[in-house]
Amino acid sequence: MSQAKTLPYRLASRQSRVESTVVRVGSHAIGDGEPTVIAGPCSVESREQILESAVQVQQAGAHMLRGGAFKPRSSPYAFQGLGETGLRYLAEAREQTGLPVVTEVMDIEHLPMVAHYVDVLQIGARNMQNYPLLKAVGQTTKPVILKRGLSATIEEWLLAAEYILSAGNPNVILCERGIRTFETATRNTLDLNAVPVVKHLSHLPILVDPSHGTGVARYVPAMSLAGLAAGADGLLLEVHPNPEKALSDGAQSLTPEEFRLLMRRVQTLMQAESAAVFAPTPMALRG
Repeated sequence: MSQAKTLPYRLASRQSRVESTVVRVGSHAIGDGEPTVIAGPCSVESREQILESAVQVQQAGAHMLRGGAFKPRSSPYAFQGLGETGLRYLAEAREQTGLPVVTEVMDIEHLPMVAHYVDVLQIGARNMQNYPLLKAVGQTTKPVILKRGLSATIEEWLLAAEYILSAGNPNVILCERGIRTFETATRNTLDLNAVPVVKHLSHLPILVDPSHGTGVARYVPAMSLAGLAAGADGLLLEVHPNPEKALSDGAQSLTPEEFRLLMRRVQTLMQAESAAVFAPTPMALRG
């Protein structure tokens, strides 16, 4: 029998850790066999908007609240977020609902401030290979959601995770959010192949973000269910009280009612299928 090839992402690989990693955020566990749902608006736009969003997603069954305080935008003229004010609103939403909060950190300069306010740090697709930032979040104890880059291979993505792990932070959660292809019918191409591939190669939990993966709200429920069926450990979803008036990503945001309907479908799906379908036992690595 040929010996398995040593993978370059040593700490992220199942060669170094066979059992799946479970990342804990407060009392909640990501990767324990039950799907985690993180939901909320793309951007924190106002105190009222984020508090309303938090209550709506909490009542529908979400486990965590997402919302951007610093927003990397393709256009310098687009809404860039409320900064520290937005972080304070997120912290207030956590106090009112009990939901842990997730937000993106864009640079090392803002890392201490962001880490002070939130429970989970997110590294966005554009920063997946920002190695100084990866090393810096690796020196914190905060859980980190690492999104796949727009054109990154799975190996490049796992090597990015390796930077965080090698800096000392074991609490890494991967997130497939779609890659750029020739297709123009959707914002990105949601690569659900990545879910079983990552489950085979790595012990790290993986989420699917069908909001960015499709860019179209009507496609989000179907791809959410498909992501869970593929074995994802959870979903990262954009939900806005009034998507038509959203300052960013309104076209891909679910309304609170659409989110409630999706959560019911998720519960039905999980009840109908055995846990083995969604958390497959990884096969031994082969060369």
